[in-house]
Amino acid sequence: MPGTKGFQITGSVGNVMQESARAALSYVRSHADEIGLHRDFFDKTDIHMHIPAGAQPKDGPSAGVTMTTALVSLLSGRPVKKGVGMTGEVTLRGQVLPVGGIKEKMIAAHRAGLKTIILPKRNEPDLEELPAEVRKSLSFVLAGTVNDVLQASLEKPARPEKKTAKNKNTKSASSSPPAQGTAKDNPA
Repeated sequence: MPGTKGFQITGSVGNVMQESARAALSYVRSHADEIGLHRDFFDKTDIHMHIPAGAQPKDGPSAGVTMTTALVSLLSGRPVKKGVGMTGEVTLRGQVLPVGGIKEKMIAAHRAGLKTIILPKRNEPDLEELPAEVRKSLSFVLAGTVNDVLQASLEKPARPEKKTAKNKNTKSASSSPPAQGTAKDNPA
């Protein structure tokens, strides 16, 4: 929203999760050029991140990659791919650090019907603990950096349309006044 570099996080979140949200924002701000944002974007913008309360309070660093991805998706206009889940802590330099509870998180992802899970590379040994059914149903992307996460989670950026003679003609034709027809031709 219009503002002056403001950032707030609301919802039932603890201190560690608030720190993760701030680290996510700092990473995004420091990579604004790569995301396609104008240099002064954050000077004129406030961001409000809300984590819905749900049934219990949330805390911990595991949502770092998710919050970073959500911010990049919002600000770049690139949607997150369907069926993708992720977990991992993010550093200010964009490294993805391992987190706990992988077995429980993967069983929950399986139950929720997710297809692709992005995990910290250093959590790869934790996959051995998963039930075979869960391991077979999920595709894993092991990420070392935020760039790995973004490549695996976000849709490709839209390609700008090439200007061709056909496009130029279409544009000029559409900018001409509409043809006048009868009421039968153009029902209201």
